[in-house]
Amino acid sequence: MDVKKDSLKAWVLAARPQTLTGAAVPVMIGLSLAWTDAQAAYMPGTFNWVAAFLCLLFAFIMQIDANLINDFVDYAKGTDDRETRLGPERACTQGWVSIEKMKRAIAGTTCLACLVGLPLVWYGGLEMVIVGVLCVVFCFLYTTHLSYMGLGDVLVLVFFGLVPVSITYYVQLHTFSWEVLVASLACGLVIDALLLVNNFRDRDTDRKAGKMTLVVRIGAQATLWLYLGVGVVACLMGIVFGLNGHWMAFILPLLYLTFHVLTCLKMKQIWEGRELNRCLGETARNIFMYGLLVTIGLLI
Repeated sequence: MDVKKDSLKAWVLAARPQTLTGAAVPVMIGLSLAWTDAQAAYMPGTFNWVAAFLCLLFAFIMQIDANLINDFVDYAKGTDDRETRLGPERACTQGWVSIEKMKRAIAGTTCLACLVGLPLVWYGGLEMVIVGVLCVVFCFLYTTHLSYMGLGDVLVLVFFGLVPVSITYYVQLHTFSWEVLVASLACGLVIDALLLVNNFRDRDTDRKAGKMTLVVRIGAQATLWLYLGVGVVACLMGIVFGLNGHWMAFILPLLYLTFHVLTCLKMKQIWEGRELNRCLGETARNIFMYGLLVTIGLLI
């Protein structure tokens, strides 16, 4: 790919805009839950659109920040290699972005995320400061240490499920519920499929680099079953929506499950190599489909 060093195109590629669906889906689900519960409690005026926008913007910036950190750290540790890398090309490894400018960009996006998240204290209370600090700290710890220990999937459940869905809901209504908790976990499971297919593709290079992901630990065949399972379990957990009167939020995501299964079968057929990037793209599409279907199901 012809990319001029430190150009706008280079920075767009480094930000990985295709991953923003993973940041948007938890916020979408949290907001739709808050909206429907506010309507059911005859409190429509409690829903705040400014707070909703800030939650979404914070999620986007933190996702970009995580992508830049991942790009830089994997290059610095030698995990990414231009010759052996199977995944999409990375900015530092390809020389699209200079190392010093990447460092400054990471500092800038981290500060920007903090500035965007700070006003949420007005809507959610001082506890939002703690949430923000944890998001920033684990954003760095994920790539630098925890992903190498096989804890990446746990962090996805927490920071792409429990935290964004629950906190987005809490900022609006200042409470939690079992429906929100279950929806948070289901969302985290769906998004973890993206990490699973990514690590499934990179299992051999990760093993050589000493990156002991869950896929490396349990093996390729077990990963395929796990990939299938996270989607199935997430959809089954959606029964909580039906029990709370939102049956369409349980029924509609079954369409997502169909595509999820097809992607899993394709992973098994391809098995290894760069062709698995097709499954990565399909998984990102499936995640957005899940979020959209749950949101529509809750709102109708």
